[in-house]
Amino acid sequence: MSESRTVPTYAASGARHTKAAQTAQGSGPATATPAPTWWVWLAAWPVTAVFILSNAATPLYVLWQKDIGFSKGTLTVIFAFYIVGLLGSLLVSGVVSDRLGRKPVLLPALALGVAACVIFATASSVAALIVARLFTGIAVGAVVSAGMAAVTDVAGQARKRLAALLASCAMVFGAGLGPLLAGILSETAPAPTVTVFLVEIALLTTAILAVLRMPVRRPAAPPKGAWVRIPGVPKGNGLQLVLGIAVFAPGITATSFVLSLGPSLLSGLLGTTSRVVAGVMAFAMFLSATGVQFAVQKLRRRTILITGAAGTTLSMAALAVAVHSSSVAVLIASALLAGAGQGMGQLGGLSLLNSTVPPQRLAEANAALNVGGYLPAGILPVSAGYLSDAVGLTTGATVFAAALTALAVIGGLVVISTRRRAPEPA
Repeated sequence: MSESRTVPTYAASGARHTKAAQTAQGSGPATATPAPTWWVWLAAWPVTAVFILSNAATPLYVLWQKDIGFSKGTLTVIFAFYIVGLLGSLLVSGVVSDRLGRKPVLLPALALGVAACVIFATASSVAALIVARLFTGIAVGAVVSAGMAAVTDVAGQARKRLAALLASCAMVFGAGLGPLLAGILSETAPAPTVTVFLVEIALLTTAILAVLRMPVRRPAAPPKGAWVRIPGVPKGNGLQLVLGIAVFAPGITATSFVLSLGPSLLSGLLGTTSRVVAGVMAFAMFLSATGVQFAVQKLRRRTILITGAAGTTLSMAALAVAVHSSSVAVLIASALLAGAGQGMGQLGGLSLLNSTVPPQRLAEANAALNVGGYLPAGILPVSAGYLSDAVGLTTGATVFAAALTALAVIGGLVVISTRRRAPEPA
């Protein structure tokens, strides 16, 4: 479904929609009335709803492992198919969104999320879990490009920094809420691998309704070029993209490791397979990612990125200590620091792109940032999972921590070294 060419303005009562999206997409007058702030918040809801699904299965894998039977290596492969779907989606969704508008990308993505919920709820094999994760990844890829760009479109030029904050926080808050809901519902409600996905279908339905009413429209002058391509940024914005990826990639790789192998680490350190404990740890990690963004939002973008790189580095140091000392408290500290590292890397990267990339290329730029982030997030945790099967979880986690520490330090040095080459954007 594509957006209408005509968008009515809001009345004083706030009951009607705005022309703000015309300006945001380069197709309306510069004097268009901006949308109310509550619409900017509501525009972020589809991002939250899809990211709830992205990690909702995390605490349930111990149940599927028991019922179906598969190793830690297979578990990380199931997780990696989410990355495969996401990366494949990012090759298309950003470009399509910039050309056809946000709604033609968001609505099919949300419908695919509903399909993933149905498959998860009825899964009885590894193949079904892989398909469900693949569908989830495709939906998430569309949302991190088109959905985050839609938040910026609704916010308008004057509220780009707010848009970056809300879009980024919507992503990490949803990512943390999913495993918390799944953990609690699987322990307290009947059908432990079904109930959370029924709840998620209801949430995705509300997101579909929000997208249908969202005050955005088709771009009047969409960019040209191939429909399927590796997403990028306009000439002159490459450095901003590199800076974002340099810190965001290690941060999201750290949180991906906690999501995929965190329950196994808890089982080894604490001797528990409680889905609530695993869900609470994941939720706390992403709550840290959300809170830290509100705390640092007024800092300079490079300061945010450097601090994010430091957070990821400390997280990996804590991970190494946790697995060697069998300390649950240190493992939780590692998860919180990983969340902070991802949150600051994500906010810094999105803010740099929002402040420099024109609206008609913004979804593709968001896609490029996430491709750079999710590639290592898919490869390294899978490698750590198979290494753990071969040499033990302690050694596998230690090697992973060392590798990611090196990447985080390099990312921070890249940001510091380019300070003079690219001044802070307005």
